[in-house]
Amino acid sequence: MSTTYQTADKPVSIDEIVRVLSHRPIATTRERAWPGVTVDMYAPLPNVSERYPALDHHLICYCPTGNARLVQGRDGVVHESLISAGVSMIMPAGCDSLWEGSASATARLRIPTSLIASAGEQIGRHSISKVEIRNVFETRDPVIEHVAQVLIEEIDRKPHPAQTLIVDHVSFALAAHLLRSYNVFESVASPVLPALSRVEVARLTEYIEDNLDGPIGLAELAGIVNVSRFHFTRLFKRSTGMTAIGFVEQCRIRRARSLILETTIPLSEIALITGFADQSHFTRRFHRHVGCTPAAFAREHGRRRAVKGAAN
Repeated sequence: MSTTYQTADKPVSIDEIVRVLSHRPIATTRERAWPGVTVDMYAPLPNVSERYPALDHHLICYCPTGNARLVQGRDGVVHESLISAGVSMIMPAGCDSLWEGSASATARLRIPTSLIASAGEQIGRHSISKVEIRNVFETRDPVIEHVAQVLIEEIDRKPHPAQTLIVDHVSFALAAHLLRSYNVFESVASPVLPALSRVEVARLTEYIEDNLDGPIGLAELAGIVNVSRFHFTRLFKRSTGMTAIGFVEQCRIRRARSLILETTIPLSEIALITGFADQSHFTRRFHRHVGCTPAAFAREHGRRRAVKGAAN
């Protein structure tokens, strides 16, 4: 299989690359609209001979199984090696590429440059021009391997709301690792971030208390105090001693306790009023914080009789 593509007027995007490649992924995250890294899984490809234009994003090809001898060409350098399970190849944005030989099974992690820029912002980089990811023909990097395996496992799981949070955090961790280990330029020491003021914490608390019946995201909380989401996570923990997500859940549990003690609203409705996905989720999180189920808490305080179907 031999294919040559003319260099595009502009680099190929993450969305466009699936139409440029001559082969199709056997599994992908694209239909799930996950944030951060896009993952495409490919089966082994024998007799490869292809040239591709530059990408507008960074690419990591991770080999989860098998092995194959592959020739890679980038930036005028040609490299031949046996790619085996656990090996990763890193291709920075802006590089056109040559691939010849046999390609092993690969998980292709496509990383937006904007994600790298956001990671750089958090660790204190003053200019994105000072970030340049290295071209790496092969490496055994345990962090990349771990991240890739987490993402591969998530593809195999059924879609779930929790995946967005998992993938978001894992994607950002991968971007931070690329900056730490594969940036051409030396790192810049991160500045000391100030803590949130009492007024800002009070404003955040008021917003959370007023919106407990729905999802509350880090991005919207960060917007209330006019900082990036990535700075916000560190600022909030430094200011309160706990994560924002943990703080929100404590507020939900506190509201639930009050409703159980002061009203006769069914537990299933209290679960929804306080922002839990369902009564089962509510019961698990309540037990974790309080040490007993909502129904047991109600019986213990003598304010309601256990309703039919309530968790014990």
